[in-house]
Amino acid sequence: MAMTLRLSDEQTEALRRRAEKEGRSMQQIALHAIDDYLARVADDEYTDLLAEKGAQRFADLLRRLGE
Repeated sequence: MAMTLRLSDEQTEALRRRAEKEGRSMQQIALHAIDDYLARVADDEYTDLLAEKGAQRFADLLRRLGE
């Protein structure tokens, strides 16, 4: 799927400089950044789920420790 990404002049210039420095295209850098973001968000959601399950599983123990 194609999409248009509108960047500020400053963002475009910074992305262009980074791409040149790394020998990659601006698109490759942007796609990598999106992939990293999506992986990090998925990890955060999984961590939240595990924490919620742990809190439910050990609710009684946590309550007693707080007393």
